[in-house]
Amino acid sequence: MVIKLNGGLGTSMGMTGPKSLVEVKDGLTFLDIAVRQTLALRASTGARLPLVLMHSFYTREASLAALERYPNLEVDVPLDFVQGRFPKVRVDDLRPVSWRVDPELEWAPPGHGDVFTSLVTSGMLDKLLERDYRYAFVSNIDNLGAVLDERILAWFASERLPFLMEVAERAHGDRKGGHPARLRSGGLVLREIAQTPQEDLEAFKDTSRHRLFNANSLWFDLRALRDALDEREGVLGLPMIVNRKTVDPTDPSSPEVFQLETAMGAAVASFDGAAALRVPRRRFAPVKTTNDLLALRSDAYVMGEGARVELAPERKDVPPLVDLDTAFYRLLGDFEPRFARGAPSLVGCERLKVIGDVAFGAGVVARGSVLVENRGGSQLWIDDGAFLSGV
Repeated sequence: MVIKLNGGLGTSMGMTGPKSLVEVKDGLTFLDIAVRQTLALRASTGARLPLVLMHSFYTREASLAALERYPNLEVDVPLDFVQGRFPKVRVDDLRPVSWRVDPELEWAPPGHGDVFTSLVTSGMLDKLLERDYRYAFVSNIDNLGAVLDERILAWFASERLPFLMEVAERAHGDRKGGHPARLRSGGLVLREIAQTPQEDLEAFKDTSRHRLFNANSLWFDLRALRDALDEREGVLGLPMIVNRKTVDPTDPSSPEVFQLETAMGAAVASFDGAAALRVPRRRFAPVKTTNDLLALRSDAYVMGEGARVELAPERKDVPPLVDLDTAFYRLLGDFEPRFARGAPSLVGCERLKVIGDVAFGAGVVARGSVLVENRGGSQLWIDDGAFLSGV
């Protein structure tokens, strides 16, 4: 069965609704693509293969409404469960924040590490085991490359592994991503940048020293999870991650808060015999920023059979590097009108860097390494069909 983590609001892009409902490719949202991938796998394998969403308390209502267009999606287990929530803590006095403007903003989902606890507390784990489901594949809904692969599943089952983390080769853009490490005792752990001492940060970011990063796509044996939780009285004991944000993600002047989270990949240390599997970069195509969103919307990525979204063959597994001026493009509300006529062609682009306020017309083509710079006070318009190459 497939679990998609659907709790994100895309706060880093200034969003307040489910990130999964953003249009990302060929008029389809992240949620549309996840559903179509699942339905295609059912058709090709004949398996009942449920798709189950883990929502946060922010995302459930709107997401389920969007799923009404897929009446045949639900099989013999519910479509979803909701993860827990934890109070945001003020940075200045370490007390739970009070925000009368919108009390819902006083709470935050406690990270995707909560998937294991929430499977139990929601009753979903029992339902799955009662219906003879054995293996789960879980990934972020915004990672369009993370599709259940029958070959990985077959190998995982034949090796009788309890837990598997997909890892990929680190590139420059992955320097801050968590990476697996082996303990002297022989077990694996996940090392996150938020848990790294300041004096070790440069070593952490060294891609020649730590060559692999956690793609945050996991496989686990549901029976092994139940046994591990029973042994630990329902708590896997994942390490805590402290994130510093503002109580209202769209208002940088609102009080600073800590959001306490756990990472699901850290569970690799909770299972004896857990493993990491190196996978190709095509299985990792997340959208964390508007830079990523522009690349995915462009022709550098194509949607193929089974709604699989992959890099165009010409890219040879190397995505274009997009670097948009955060002053004008970081928030989705600012990004969309500047690309209202569509993303530029990036299939032949190594790097697109935009400085200043620039809006793009239809059919713009970028090739090689491109710098578009506007130091003036008014917006620069790139004409329809313009060809950009070099500075």
